[in-house]
Amino acid sequence: MKNPLHYQISEYDCGPTSLLNGLSYLFQREEIQPEILRNIMLYSLDCYGKGGGAGKSGTSRMAMMFLSRWLSGAGEAGLLPIECRYLSGRSVYMGENSLVVDALCRGGAAVVRLNMDGEHYVLLTQRAGDKIRLFDPYYMTESPFAGIECTLEHPLSYNRIVPFDCFNREDAGPYALGPLDEREAVLLFDTRTKLTPEKTIEYFI
Repeated sequence: MKNPLHYQISEYDCGPTSLLNGLSYLFQREEIQPEILRNIMLYSLDCYGKGGGAGKSGTSRMAMMFLSRWLSGAGEAGLLPIECRYLSGRSVYMGENSLVVDALCRGGAAVVRLNMDGEHYVLLTQRAGDKIRLFDPYYMTESPFAGIECTLEHPLSYNRIVPFDCFNREDAGPYALGPLDEREAVLLFDTRTKLTPEKTIEYFI
């Protein structure tokens, strides 16, 4: 059984929430072991705020890199049929030949860091032409941004639809991936359903 994706419960936990949503999107609830949930929460929220408050600057890039590698190791150990890949810098963009878009076309998902009134993590789930369907863990019923759609009708997969052009911006616009050298993404796959050229003639980048 698949669970609806869920929203962050504070101003800071978009990182672990998006990783957990990635698991909920790809796997059945009964397949997800408590050890995986425990370690995602244990190693995220590692950045300290200006006043020294633990977790008040969210989750670091280093933590996301570690968790992507740990999840791949969990897959190799048989805890879950998962495969992850960490991307950074100029390899993170939307368009043809994009590794992120390629992952979505092959049945995977991607957690990306972008701008939403500050650094923020969301889960990308599907490509729809020159737009991306994603689940933003920050609860919102209407989009205040032109060209960005908000929907509550697909709780198992997405709640926003965002054009490629928004992501590819290097400024601090909504859903912009920002400066090329500062970008990051974690690609996630269910190894049983990951599409490859050998598995389907419809596969393309």
